[in-house]
Order: sequence, then C-alpha cells, then structure tokens
Amino acid sequence: MSDLNDIAVVGAGPAGGNAALVAAQSGARVVMLDEQPAPGGQVWRGKTASILLAPVTPETTAGNGLRSALSESAATHLADTRVWDILRNGDHWSLQILRNGATEQITCRSLILATGAREYVQPIPGWTTPGVIGLAGATSLFKQTLSLPGKRTVVSGTGPLVFFVASEIRRLGGEVAAVITPNTRADWARATPSMIGQPKLLARGALWMADLILARVPILWGHAVSEVEGRDHVTGIKTINLKRGVAGLSFATDSLCLGNGLIAQIEAAQMLGAAIRYDPSLGGWVPVADPDGATKVDGLYLCGDGCGIRGAAAAALQGTLAGARAARDLGFSAPSPPVRPWQRAERFGRAMTALSIPHADAHALTTQDTIVCRCESLSRRDISTEITTGATSTNAVKSGKRAGMGPCGGKYCQTAIAALIAEQTDKSTSDVPPPTPRPPLRPVPLGQAAGDFDYDDLPIPKPAPL
Repeated sequence: MSDLNDIAVVGAGPAGGNAALVAAQSGARVVMLDEQPAPGGQVWRGKTASILLAPVTPETTAGNGLRSALSESAATHLADTRVWDILRNGDHWSLQILRNGATEQITCRSLILATGAREYVQPIPGWTTPGVIGLAGATSLFKQTLSLPGKRTVVSGTGPLVFFVASEIRRLGGEVAAVITPNTRADWARATPSMIGQPKLLARGALWMADLILARVPILWGHAVSEVEGRDHVTGIKTINLKRGVAGLSFATDSLCLGNGLIAQIEAAQMLGAAIRYDPSLGGWVPVADPDGATKVDGLYLCGDGCGIRGAAAAALQGTLAGARAARDLGFSAPSPPVRPWQRAERFGRAMTALSIPHADAHALTTQDTIVCRCESLSRRDISTEITTGATSTNAVKSGKRAGMGPCGGKYCQTAIAALIAEQTDKSTSDVPPPTPRPPLRPVPLGQAAGDFDYDDLPIPKPAPL
C-alpha cells in the first residue's frame, strides 16, 4: 500500500479504534494498523470463534460495539500487521510494516499513535519459572480463550487488576489459593473519593471483592510474593509482610499470576521526537501530549494508555478527541468533542494507577541472584556490578551488558534496571530516563525486513588497486 493516506492510526484498542472512527467520519482517508486479528486491544479483546457463546462481559459488549462500528466505517483496518519503523519524509510519515510475511510501506500525512501499555513485573526469585504469568497476560487468556492459568492459582499484584483476575478465575471454574497485594485497606480508602465519578466501575469492583470474601479466599493485604518455589514448574510461593519485613504465609500452588502495574508504551512517540516526562500517577515515563492528543511534533498525535495509564474508559474518550483534532488540523470538518467526560474518566484512571504503583520496598525482593534481564539472563548482581563500574544510565547498562537488546527490546527489564541505577547512585527514579529507542520497534525477521533482492544488484564498489 503506497498511496498517501490522510491519517494512519497505530493501534486498534479503545483509543485507536475510536480515533479511526471519528477521523473517517470526517471524510479523511484513514488506515488503522494493529497486531491483533480483530480490533479491541487488550481490554476489549475479541473472543475466538469457538467460544463466541461464552457469557457476555462489559468488555465484550464494548469491544463488539467498536468492531461493528469499524466494520461499517470507511476506515481501512490492517489486522495482523506489525509496525517496526516510522520515518518522517518531508511533509508525510512513512511506516514500515510486516504483513502477510512480507514488508510493506504505509504513508500518511498525519499519524496517531495509540500504542497502549505493557505490564511491569517486579523480578523476584523464581519469577521466570514455568507457571508464572502476568496479570495482564492472564486477562488475555480469559477474554480470548476462556483458559485458566492452572488448577490452583495464587494471584498477586497491585491495583484493581489483582481482584479482577482472581474473580475471573473463580467464574471460569478455577481455584484461587490466595490473593496477595502490597496495597492496604487504607490505600483503597484514600482512592475511593476519586472513584465516585465512575459508579458502575466502582460497583463492579465491589462485586469482585464480595465474591472472594464469600468464597473465603485468603486476602493478604500489605504483602507480596517473595519467592516462587519449584524448578520445572511452580509448586508453591512464599510471602512477606512489607510493613514489618517479616515472612508471611506460604501457599501450595501450580500457577502464579503476578503483576505490578502497567507502563505506557512510549518507544514510538519517543523515537519520533515527542518530549517525555516522569509521572508516577500515570505509570512512570509518559510522552507530553494535550488532552486531544496534539504534540509539539507536527502531524503527530497520541492517545490512550500509550501516553499515560488512565484506563479503557478514558482511552476511548481520548481517542475520539485525538481523531477529531487530527482531522480538523488537516482541514476536514470534524466535531469538537467535550473534554469534561475524558477528565472525569481520567481522574478515576489516575486513582487506579496510583494503587498500581510498585511498593517502595518491592525492589528489595530482587535478590542478587534474581534474573532481571530475561533475554540476556542477567542477574541483579550483573547489573549492579555494571553500575558500580560507572554505567549510571540505562543507555550505559544497555551498551555494557546488552540489557534491553534482546527480543523484548528492554520491555521486561528497563524499569527494574532504572530503579537499581537510582538506588545505587542516590538519584530519584525521575532522574533516570529510559534508553534511547531505535528501530525495529517490534521484533521482525531479518530476512523479511530486507525483502527480496539480488546480491549481484547491490552497488558495491570494486576494491581499490594496491
């Protein structure tokens, strides 16, 4: 696809899908690209055909509505498409994509990034053991295939997701051995005033909690999993009381759902020149953007969790704002949606994100022998030694130890590495920015990225005579 589009939207979740909808309704030529087979993103993920008769959840309803609206719109949706590089060429953007096993190029006048978020898991002894799965990964299993992580599961983490995952495991017929959360009842009490603006979500959370209490599932407040037991598979976990610093209860289990909040996927925005700032109430490092997605970079707009963790409701509303703003800036007749509904949803989202911030004492759970960088099998000791020898930035650690140069591109390790740098150099986490992003933004097979060519056609000069 080499024709020039008016707007390209990267991401088809609540933010990207709604951005594409409103921009296409204005008359703009819109192409939306996403790695999933159907729109909806992680939160509104579509179910596989074999389980379409499964019980309907609010996420299913919202996702089905978005998918239906997009199918009837003029927006072009490219599914199973991976964007691995983006370049600015004069007055338009060029997106390098991998689709159907081959590379293509998409061009557009304006670009909307709705790249979403990724999960952060604090490294602890045994966290790489088979049977450990992220909280967000577990929700993907539930929503798409109705699969369970195991027969008997411990669910551990921060924020509301830990209670959603535990409740869903029970709804799908699984056993929850325990819920372990660093949050305390006081943390939730402080967040309650900000939740009142979203009564439906507040009521839903109360139902999750009531289900667990009625089922007599142990809930350990102010605790964390300190160690995962088992060699080839999870056999049990140990806990610690974070306030007292003493060992807590142990539980036999064959699976562990573990998560410590979400982090905005900022690499593409950062690579394209968007400024970034540190805001723990939005998940850490986030790009600077207006409520309607506009940035200081001409033709670049951001929306959804990719510019700060605010939740699906706020993401969908900001997608509408960004799509309309991008279309208006190109001269199309698009509405000016009100900002206030987004602001209300944003307050609720910030309150949930505040509950998801990793506990201040959680870094101590990463022992010297704990693997921090999974791709390169680097332990905390390896990282700490590199910092001691003068690597006081994430770029320096990446250069010296290859942390962040593996298949995940640093998505699993860089947050933990930044925290270690801050701790060892007496800096604030806000003084340790993420490493400089470079293409490919997503893993791509080298042969497919290179495309078809004949080596004999390469313009290689002949060697100079001796």
